[in-house]
Amino acid sequence: MVVRHDCGCDEFPIPKFTVDRFDVEGFMEELKGFHASFADCFSRSEPRENLLLYMTGQFSALERKSIEPMALALEGGNVRSLQRFVSNVAWDEEKMLRTYHGLVNEDMGHSNGVLIFDESAFPKKGDDSTGVSRQYSGIAGKIDNCQVGVFAAYASPHGYALLDKRLFIPEKWFSEAYQEKQRDCRMPDDAAFKTKPQLAAEMLHALKEEGILPFRYVVADSFYGRNPGFRDAVDKYVGVTYLVSVPSDTLCWVREPVVEEKKYRYGGEVRSKKLLKEKEKPPATVEVFARSINKYFWYRRVVAEGAKGPIAYEFTKRRVTLSKEGLPEETVWLVIRRTLGDNPIYSYYISNAPLSTRLATFVWLSGIRWAIEQCFEETKTELGMDHYEVRGYPGWNHHMLICMLAHFFLRHLKIRLGEKSSIYYSVSGADPVGGCIAA
Repeated sequence: MVVRHDCGCDEFPIPKFTVDRFDVEGFMEELKGFHASFADCFSRSEPRENLLLYMTGQFSALERKSIEPMALALEGGNVRSLQRFVSNVAWDEEKMLRTYHGLVNEDMGHSNGVLIFDESAFPKKGDDSTGVSRQYSGIAGKIDNCQVGVFAAYASPHGYALLDKRLFIPEKWFSEAYQEKQRDCRMPDDAAFKTKPQLAAEMLHALKEEGILPFRYVVADSFYGRNPGFRDAVDKYVGVTYLVSVPSDTLCWVREPVVEEKKYRYGGEVRSKKLLKEKEKPPATVEVFARSINKYFWYRRVVAEGAKGPIAYEFTKRRVTLSKEGLPEETVWLVIRRTLGDNPIYSYYISNAPLSTRLATFVWLSGIRWAIEQCFEETKTELGMDHYEVRGYPGWNHHMLICMLAHFFLRHLKIRLGEKSSIYYSVSGADPVGGCIAA
């Protein structure tokens, strides 16, 4: 499928790269150059060398890219040394991320860049891995025993890349019964329960404060969109626009209702509370509102070219006031998308975009989450993102960070050589595994 947009001054197409296996000539030299960027993030030579070994294993043709098969296949690989490197050795992760974000900015930075937040599940057997629990897995489409990571990705006219990650740790892991597991998994002493939207907001804040990658837009699905705290986190930054999905039962008013303050006595004190003025209608769900909109106001737009032809939806937008506990909260754009045909399926989004924002911008943003889904697919399929067998908190974070670096390296090769360049490399004698992948 090719994503398509009618681009105005702000909207742009995001190039989708094809990941294929090749015999790569000079691949290791390029990888060593990329690896050298992170040399000063380690205090000793052994972990520096193990970072290169680990990434080389990820680019190999091995079916299973966990530590043991990679170490056994790589020249100079040692199982215990790689295990210590991922699970026990101290890394300057902050410095690695700053360096990495600088490289992403060089290749992909754009003033209208988009931050995308989403989660990905990693099925696990047993209950010893940090944060593992029976929780919803999008991959399985059901409640499953898994770990869940919350991720931030970046998209621009030049490509897409994962930027940051947080392991979601269910609340029960902070109970008295899990204290021993917390120690065994080497969780930080100051670790505290945070919801997925809070983790996403934390990454947003870190990226904004770091100030390396420019971005103008933030998108996320309804798990984050229905959370006022996440939306408030975006609203703190002037000039940043969000478009987030919301569920069909979200309550709103098409016209902001009038509120009055009524006084009453309680316990001898005079108090006041806000109420809707008499005769004001209660809020309606966005679903009820969407189905009442006349056909005249719907605009058909092609959003992608699929295998069977153009993929089109109908869109409309309205200003609405959201309801919180029966009272008006904030006024936002409500963007509605529906499938074509007699029984359309509706999707709903809200945005803090300026009043002058065109429908084309919302259409574009509504389809941009494919970029982070593509990151997950490529990194899991090609780089063993979900093959890890580490159980501890540091090990999970280290493995995910290397996956992010490895994925970006492939994107860089394509960007460096140009969209139409053929990439044929050979690693004969350099890669003992005998193969690697390139974009």
